[in-house]
Amino acid sequence: MKIFRTIREMQKFSRQQQRMGKTIGMVPTMGYLHEGHLSLIDAAKNHADIVIVTIFVNPTQFAPNEDLASYPRDFKRDSQLCETSGVVAIFAPETEEMYADNCTTWVNENELSKGLCGKSRPEHFRGVTTIVAKLFNAVLPDVAVFGQKDAQQAAIICRMVRDLNFPIKIIVSPLIREPDGLAMSSRNRYLSETERQQAPVIFQVLQAAKIDIEQHGLPNNPESVVNSIRTAIEASGGKIDYIQIMDNETLKPISATTTEILIAVAVFFGKTRLLDNILIR
Repeated sequence: MKIFRTIREMQKFSRQQQRMGKTIGMVPTMGYLHEGHLSLIDAAKNHADIVIVTIFVNPTQFAPNEDLASYPRDFKRDSQLCETSGVVAIFAPETEEMYADNCTTWVNENELSKGLCGKSRPEHFRGVTTIVAKLFNAVLPDVAVFGQKDAQQAAIICRMVRDLNFPIKIIVSPLIREPDGLAMSSRNRYLSETERQQAPVIFQVLQAAKIDIEQHGLPNNPESVVNSIRTAIEASGGKIDYIQIMDNETLKPISATTTEILIAVAVFFGKTRLLDNILIR
C-alpha cells in the first residue's frame, strides 16, 4: 500500500492507474477509522478496480469553538486497517498542501446547506464542499463513497457533483451501527460511560417512529412525531439540536412527490454532538 502526502504525487499515481484501464474508488475520511469507514471501503471495492482512502482532518469545516485540536487521530492504526482492507493507497496531506496561505476561493452550496447542521454550523458545509472538491482534484476518482450517517452532507455532495459536472459517480453507503444501535462515529469516544449508555435511545426512538409510519402512515401533523422523539431523547438525558422530517432528496418538507422520507436528528449527550437518521421508503 502506498502513502502519498502531496497532490502532485497523488495525481501522478491516479493517472498511471487510469492509463492502465483501472477505475478508482475514493473514500474520503478524517481518519480514526472504524467499522463504518471499513464498510465504505468495501462499497468502493464493489464499484471500482482500486480504492484510495483520503485521511485529512479538514480545519475549514470546524468552527473556532469546536474540537479541531482534540479530534481523534491515529494514523498508524488507520494505515494498518486500510492495508488489511485492501486499500491500494492513502492520500494524507498536511494542511499546507491543501490550503495556500492566501486561499480565497471556496465552493458554496446555497440551498441544501441552509438547514439542519447548517443552522448551528453556518461555515461547516462551505469547508466540506471545498475540501471534497479539492480531494476530487487530487485523487481523480471515478467513484466516491460517502456514508448515510451524514445524510445532509451526502445530499450536498451529490448536488455539488451534479451542478459542477464532476465526472464522478457518488455512492451513498448505508449507516453502520454498534450492536446496541448507536450510529458509529469517531466522536463516540468522547462519551462518558453514562452518556454511552444513554445514547442508543436515539436509534430506539427513530426505529419506533419508522415502524409507526410504515404501519399507519405519516400523520397530518408530523410535529407529533417530532415531539414524541424529542420527549424520549430528553427523558434519557439528551439535549436536542434539531429533529426534522423531510424529503430525503431535497431536504425540504414532504410533498406528494416524496418517495423517501428522512428523519434526521442531532443530539448532544454532554458536550458530544451525535448525528443519526433513518430512511422510510
